[in-house]
Amino acid sequence: MSAKQLLEALFEADRALRDAESTLLAESDDEELARALEAAAKEAYGVDDAGEATARLARIADLCAQAQGPRTADTLLYILNHPSPDVRVAAGEALRDFAYDRYAEVARAIERAFATDVSGPALAEVPWILAEIGEPSALPLIARALKHRDVDVIASGIEALAEMGDPEAIALLEPLTKDKRVVQLEEGEAAYTTTIAELAEEAIGELEAR
Repeated sequence: MSAKQLLEALFEADRALRDAESTLLAESDDEELARALEAAAKEAYGVDDAGEATARLARIADLCAQAQGPRTADTLLYILNHPSPDVRVAAGEALRDFAYDRYAEVARAIERAFATDVSGPALAEVPWILAEIGEPSALPLIARALKHRDVDVIASGIEALAEMGDPEAIALLEPLTKDKRVVQLEEGEAAYTTTIAELAEEAIGELEAR
């Protein structure tokens, strides 16, 4: 086949994909679709081909953001817990877009994730997503991260509060200024170690300066 023919085949495949997605979202029962997406995400975790798994999970994340229900918000957090940074980026963007439309559903899903003490990277990603959304009511949710046992989650919460710039966060950060637990952070391509106390003091300084 010529390059022109292959390009036309690609366009046709794209049209077929868009039509299939539109039909899936329009004609599926909400609960049935939510369960199917949840099951597909769990199945994708077991796919041996990393590229295929990433592609599937990114597609599922996008569909979850469009379906928008309690179960799909939970599925997005499940995908956000994947070890692949590429998968987490896709899930994080989908969760953010979901929250712009239906913040309460996402907030409740995050509450459930903290309540069940999900292990993995998801809870360390959540504070940054909440800070990017910028809802004032996100403050209590991010505060949950500060009480987590995982120092990576705590560090993420501290930095997200500094990013939000709400001076009310100072009172939440002050109890951490004596916490000497060590955490490793990345800045660009470099990694460095610091303590929770140092991070909290730095965040308080930034908030006071504003």
